[in-house]
Amino acid sequence: MTATTEQAAPPGFTHRQILTILSGLMLGMLLAALDQTIVSTSIRTIADDLNGYSMQAWATTAYLITSTLATPLYGKLSDMFGRKPFFMAAIGIFVVGSLLCTVSQSMYELAAFRAVQGIGAGGLMSLALAILGDIVGPRERAKYQGYFLAVFGTSSVIGPVLGGVLAGQHTILGVSGWRWVFLVNVPIGLLALVVVSRVLKLPRRPHSKDSVDWWGVLVLAIGLVPLLVVAEQGREWGWSSGASLACYVIGAAGVLGFVAVERAMKDAALIPLRMFKNTTFALGVVISIVVGAAMFGGISLLPQYLQVVRGASPTMAGLQMLPMVLGLMTGSVVSGQVISRTGRYRIFPLIGASMLTLGLFLLHYLDADSPLWLTMIFMALTGFGLGNLMQPLTLALQNALPPKDMGVSTASATFFRQIGGTLGVAVFLSILFAQLTPNIADEMRTAAADPQFQHAVMQGAQSSNPADAALAKGLLAHDTSAAGQVLEDSSVIQRLSPELARPFQVGFSHSMSQVFLAVTGVALLALLLTLFWKEVPLRMVSGLQAARSADESAGGETVNPPPRR
Repeated sequence: MTATTEQAAPPGFTHRQILTILSGLMLGMLLAALDQTIVSTSIRTIADDLNGYSMQAWATTAYLITSTLATPLYGKLSDMFGRKPFFMAAIGIFVVGSLLCTVSQSMYELAAFRAVQGIGAGGLMSLALAILGDIVGPRERAKYQGYFLAVFGTSSVIGPVLGGVLAGQHTILGVSGWRWVFLVNVPIGLLALVVVSRVLKLPRRPHSKDSVDWWGVLVLAIGLVPLLVVAEQGREWGWSSGASLACYVIGAAGVLGFVAVERAMKDAALIPLRMFKNTTFALGVVISIVVGAAMFGGISLLPQYLQVVRGASPTMAGLQMLPMVLGLMTGSVVSGQVISRTGRYRIFPLIGASMLTLGLFLLHYLDADSPLWLTMIFMALTGFGLGNLMQPLTLALQNALPPKDMGVSTASATFFRQIGGTLGVAVFLSILFAQLTPNIADEMRTAAADPQFQHAVMQGAQSSNPADAALAKGLLAHDTSAAGQVLEDSSVIQRLSPELARPFQVGFSHSMSQVFLAVTGVALLALLLTLFWKEVPLRMVSGLQAARSADESAGGETVNPPPRR
């Protein structure tokens, strides 16, 4: 059985060697994927303990800025000097950042240390995919990339559960429970470093003589930082406020400056503009942005629905997301196996975009009374669409450009998907909060005429439940600030009696329905773009094999062959 499997593996690395290397790559990816989900469910507890509730968004923004900026830099440097040193550096920086986060004494410190974490996170996912591209040809790569999506999907379930459990503990072994949210990264990261150093044996490549495009990095930072900041903070500042307008102007100037620098740097550029002359790559980047907006926008809404409308705890909401994860993994495995056998991939982005559009459209029908099993079916359809879309999209972008651009093409795919996701979450959450106040106000006016609600208000005023009493007394005094306070802290809704919580839940569900419809429109745009996307035949050779062949044909220095284990 083993011999047959290894003979089927592409030349250069056996199937067993590839799986061994994958173990190290997946540990690295697990760090980045798990950290994002585990922090999301515990950040409120962390902010309360550090007396910085109003600053909690900056801890997320700092991480987002540095990880997004670092992604293309890792891709370019790894193309120039090799993947392994930078992958190990990314893991090491991430572990150091996690340790620093563990000892934070204020939200200012936490935001700074999360920025350190983000510098490491920027290389974990993109370099793992690039290394896989080095050792496995595009056609065979399809079935191996499913393992990466499995890590991503599993972390989206485990992360919220683990974050809720750890943040809910007062202390664990004498350390505050929430600090373990970051401390748990340390043993995983150290294990990843050991495994990667031992199993990732790549041939040496000659160092590039090109200079590093530091001017491009600087100008990209000037362009992206204001845009990412306003995407995260614009809802609080106001989209037309002075601070927001300043961010737009500085960001636009920075982006234009970045294009000018990249044009001048030519092949040495951080993101070479020549890549966009390839129509398959250029359109694939646009699709990545749109898919990122739809994917992250839709996924960010589902926990809101499960927690606010259905009353699930963060831990239970994580478990209830399992159908989406199973759908994603199923779509990824099926598409990967078929692509590996047939060498054809174009049908899967079409299937994926169609299923994603359908799933998001069905989700907009959910209301406060929808059964959980129906919600799970819709989530599974959405996840299946993502599984058929994400993997072939990355594969096609890697395959569209020469193997020498493996790092920068993979990093660009990740980079533009992150940009789309950030913009999508900002836009769709803004739409959600803009709809909440009028929708909940309408529901409150409708409920006020209901004798059962009136009775619940009278009982609530005398209740020993602080949440019921505060809301009921405010309503009896015609004080709308009580309802506004509920919107500022949505967890209060779960502490209200079912009768008093009902208008808020219905208002939330109506608002989310409208946003899901908007996300559906974005997914439909991705489907339309995919219709015009041409298929490029998948190469059979890996990046390393292609580089070795190019060196031999040119009569230049031949890279050392991959070692046998």
